Amino acid sequence: MTIKEKPLMNLRHEVKHGINPLDDQEVSQRLRKLFRHDENAGSHGIYRVSSLYFDTPYDKALRQKIDGVNCREKFRLRYYNDNTTFIRLEKKLKINGLCAKFSERITYPQAEQLIGGNIDFLLKSEKPLLVELYSKMRGQQLAPKTIVTYDREAFLYDPGNVRITVDRNLRTGLDRIDFLNPQLYYADVLDNQAVLEVKYDAFLPDIVSLAVQIPNRRAAAFSKYAICRRYD
Repeated sequence: MTIKEKPLMNLRHEVKHGINPLDDQEVSQRLRKLFRHDENAGSHGIYRVSSLYFDTPYDKALRQKIDGVNCREKFRLRYYNDNTTFIRLEKKLKINGLCAKFSERITYPQAEQLIGGNIDFLLKSEKPLLVELYSKMRGQQLAPKTIVTYDREAFLYDPGNVRITVDRNLRTGLDRIDFLNPQLYYADVLDNQAVLEVKYDAFLPDIVSLAVQIPNRRAAAFSKYAICRRYD
């Protein structure tokens, strides 16, 4: 087996705000006037994101998030809307407040095997991310833990490689084994709050900074995974 080299790490800034419905309406109206929607979204610029997060029996990822550990990681499976023909395995890495993400596409049968605990195919892969997941599922007992789903409206601005997202209707699934069923029942968890996220490379253009400004609101640590874990 020949394992391909790991890709270079692209660290990005990530700023989050929890916002109420009034803030959401005000900010979203500004964003729609100034920036283009993500071209992968539907006609209204909104799409559903469904993720299945992994954690250890001792909740390593959750505890590190709550404790504010400077270097931490999370693994997840993800697909969009009802399209389970396009599934990705992702690793989210955070280092001293900066973020990086690595991803590999996997097939539906592979996702089924992974959720069911049949993971030998990971070791046989030539993809470093899959081999790493195998090692951590064996060594740390990493396993599927919690489903997180929400409706996302995404905006793009090329200078600074900026991506602005508004995530609404945060929900969690009640049966992680059934993650690949797009009709799975979800329970609401945020009481109409939304999450505003701004991601960018080296600098944040003034036009973006002004567009997402909300009076008397400060950026804060906000983990959709941690919130959904309350409902295990």
